[in-house]
Amino acid sequence: MSIQANTVSVVTRFTSLFCLMLVLSGCSSVYYSTMEKFGIEKRDILVDRVGDARDSQSDARETFRSSLERFQSVVETPETGLQEKYDVISDAYDKSLKSANKVRDRIEAVEDVSGAMFDEWEDELDLYQSASLRQTSERRLEETRERYRSLMARMHQVEKRMNPVLEAFEDQVLFLKHNLNAQAIGALEDELGQIRQNVDSLINEMEASIAESEAFIQQFREGSV
Repeated sequence: MSIQANTVSVVTRFTSLFCLMLVLSGCSSVYYSTMEKFGIEKRDILVDRVGDARDSQSDARETFRSSLERFQSVVETPETGLQEKYDVISDAYDKSLKSANKVRDRIEAVEDVSGAMFDEWEDELDLYQSASLRQTSERRLEETRERYRSLMARMHQVEKRMNPVLEAFEDQVLFLKHNLNAQAIGALEDELGQIRQNVDSLINEMEASIAESEAFIQQFREGSV
């Protein structure tokens, strides 16, 4: 990691603690103003947050994959006690839910700073004296917005795909909780095929979103945005 990227990351996390102590209304504007005093612009924060969103999806991908394996193990190991089976899938669901919420939070943080950045960029177009420079900046603004819209569409697709997986996991947990018997395991097995398909679709969406996040970050770091 470069010194500049490391500085952005460290300062961002430090000042995030300050931001959490502020009243929610107006928190973002105060936060961004504080960051600018450290020499960190909104575009730098956006890159950092897209990276966080990418990382949270990468972590969630592994969590959902692991959770599916744990659900499968409950069905495929008949010698395991029923209470132990319940504890295994309950823990898997809890970890999946926590990972999903983290992904949602990271996406929301990206949307917050991007809105502020695009608003500022558009407002500052009126400050140009040179018509040609304004046109160039305006063109880059629209190009960046288009890439951003594509990225967010990917991220929101991941959010959408997480819901049926979490709902299916929760159903399995609830069913086993209220039907702690051998017959319940058979019923869970009937649902496992659809859950596996949903998890596979989710992981594919996550990998596409992670790849697009990487490309978006790279464009900013290369100065093409």
